[in-house]
Amino acid sequence: MNRVAGALRRTFGLIRNHVGTDHLGNKYYFVPEQKTWTGRLVRAKRMVEAANPTENEYIEGSIPIEWDAWIRGRRKEPPSIEELLKNESYREQIKLKAKEVEEKDLALQTKEYEEGLVATPSKTVTKGHAAASSFGKQEISEEPTSTANTFQPGSWLPDSKK
Repeated sequence: MNRVAGALRRTFGLIRNHVGTDHLGNKYYFVPEQKTWTGRLVRAKRMVEAANPTENEYIEGSIPIEWDAWIRGRRKEPPSIEELLKNESYREQIKLKAKEVEEKDLALQTKEYEEGLVATPSKTVTKGHAAASSFGKQEISEEPTSTANTFQPGSWLPDSKK
């Protein structure tokens, strides 16, 4: 049997075992530790075959969290379908609860503003970021201004038309 497996490996390359497929169509494989036809030892590894091979950039959510943990070796066993479904429903419940809490908080804020318990937030007109060196400083106007004793030269320059 060992000679047959070796002959197959030499003929067809490395042997990989299909472990599972996710709901997006990605296929996951485990390549056991084996020797190449030259006798070189190839260590065991885990790999994914993307459902859309034309996309070569990772997009968030293109691999489920559970499968990502298996690929990176953070878990020993690949996730089961039941586990994936349970975790997905749990994430949906969390999203619904977060939306409910946000709506309740918004309604409570509105009520407090109307009753005068909390002052309404004021709109700021300050431009820029507080860490900037020009923060809070008055900008020089484009047009020069002059009112009696408070002359303020501007950055205006006459057009150089020749």
